[in-house]
This record gives sequence, C-alpha cells and structure tokens, in this order.
Amino acid sequence: MLRRQDEVAPQEDNQNNRREDGTLGLEPKELPKARRALRNRKNSTTLEKFHFQISRLQLYSEDSKYVDQLLHEMATKPILHVVQKDGGTQLKLVIDYGNNMQALFKPMRFPREQQTLPNHFYFTDFERHTAEIASFHLDRLLGFRRAMPVNGRTLNVTTEIYQIADSELLKTFFVSPAGNLCFHGKCSYYCDTAHAVCGSPDILEGSFAAFLPDKAFAARKAWRHPWRRSYHKRKKAQWEHDSDYCTLVKEISPYNEGRRLLDLMDMAVFDFLTGNMDRHHYETFRIFGNDSFTLHLDHGRGFGKPFHDEMSILAPLLQCCVIRQTTLSTLLR
Repeated sequence: MLRRQDEVAPQEDNQNNRREDGTLGLEPKELPKARRALRNRKNSTTLEKFHFQISRLQLYSEDSKYVDQLLHEMATKPILHVVQKDGGTQLKLVIDYGNNMQALFKPMRFPREQQTLPNHFYFTDFERHTAEIASFHLDRLLGFRRAMPVNGRTLNVTTEIYQIADSELLKTFFVSPAGNLCFHGKCSYYCDTAHAVCGSPDILEGSFAAFLPDKAFAARKAWRHPWRRSYHKRKKAQWEHDSDYCTLVKEISPYNEGRRLLDLMDMAVFDFLTGNMDRHHYETFRIFGNDSFTLHLDHGRGFGKPFHDEMSILAPLLQCCVIRQTTLSTLLR
C-alpha cells in the first residue's frame, strides 16, 4: 500500500558551507543588503536576479516575478553570438545575448506529431525541443519548481546563427538539395550530414533554456540515479529484477535520511508524466548540502510516446511504496 509522507525535517550533514534559508552562498544576515545591491545595479540581468533567488528548496518561488520576465527576454532579445555546447550526445547551441545572459538552444529536428520510432531504444531516440518546453511548464504546474525556465523561439538561421557563429560550427553548414540552409555541428550521435538540422529554407524553431548559475559561483554535484537503466540492448539493471531493491537504496546515504528519497519519488512521477526513460543522473547544488532539492534537467527525450504509459518509470514508487503528501494532493487535485 502506498504511504503518504510529509516533508522530512532537515537533517544535518557534515558540510560547513550549507545554507538553510539563504540563497547561493549568502548568510541570512547578508541577504537584505545583497538584495538591495543587486536590485540597484543598473546592469544586472533578469537571469542574474533569477539566480540570486535560488534557495535550498526550489529554483524559484511560486510568486517569482523573474520567471515570466526571463521567458520573454529569451524569446525577444537580440542574439549576439552562437557556439556549440561541448559534450552531450546531440547538437545543442549556447546562445549569447551579451551582459552575462545565455540560453541553451535545442533545434527542432522533425514535426511535432512524429513519435519515437518503434525500434528505437530510449538511449538512441532523438531529442525534442517541445519536450523541454512542456517539461518546464509541467514542473511548474506540479509545484516542484526544479526546472529552469524554457520557451520556444523561431530563428533565422542565416542572420541569427550562421552570421554570428564561431568558426568550428561554421564548418558544418551547407545548403541541402532542397535549398534549405543546414548544419550539424559535432557530437557523439546524429551530428553528420545525414542527421543535419535544416531551416525552411532558413527559418528554424527550437527551445531556449535559461542557464543555471556558473559552476564557479554555484557548484553542482552529479549523482548516479539509483534507478538508472542499463543503457544496454540486452542487459537489465538490478532494480528491474529485484523487487526488494528499495530496501538496499534506503540503507545508503543520502537516501537514508532527509528529503532525497522523496525527491526521487517526485522525479519518478514527473518522468512518468513526460514519458522520460533517460534519467541516468541527477544534480544538486553543493552549497546547500545533501538536504536540498534535486534539479530537473535534460528532458529532451520526453513525450516521444504520448499514447503509451511506461510503467517501469514508476519503479521507485512501486518498490518503495512512499510518496510526498503534497505531491499526492497535487495529483489528486
């Protein structure tokens, strides 16, 4: 039987840089002065102000005035420079607006109605820009507020990418036989002429995700997800054949105390609703210690099978039989 569980009281960890009610490294007594200083800076961007409000519990408050401002600016501000983001399996671009404001661009690769190919594994599926947008809004509606703001924007590939791109990205541009301007960048998968991103003829839609704070300012820790899939064509992960797997997880820090296990239950609910099977790691802000929220990042492989419920995504809930009371109340409402 599924048990409801209220929010767990904060547990002490051994990190001396933890902030209980401060934001990103500032002591509570410093906050009023720092907020005034930031507010009075004429050149402070909306993104910087958004970063400043990040707390131990969430990326932004329910009544934050910066979220909608940030969405508007990402959709309308002129783009000054474009480079390809290093790493990752698929093409992503770093959009630079100037004045320390950046966004992550994922291009539209195929029509919205195209679903995941039946013979594709979860780890070979294309990423969808619409999945990033929808996931942000779902995260917000559920009251988690653990995903960075994302919106859509239509670009002119010629003037807003090609003419301001760095030299490495420029080398991958070409005109297709249909007369469309295309590029493919360099990455692990799908970065070649056969899998190029093309405009129509040079108009391209994509998602714009606001950047998290620079790691030099707010370092993050990556955690291997306990219910990570095998990422193998034939092998299964331990949790897929061990019904008592949750018992093992609950004996290991940080899942044996604090809020972390309940956060993973929230994440399982979120991933189930989006259909995202590609949750191999998750991240937290180091400065807030172990008893802080888990970031909801990288949802490009969600919504690939909108008419299919992938029950295996709910394995954490089914095996642990626990859910946060506020999450259950939101779902029932």
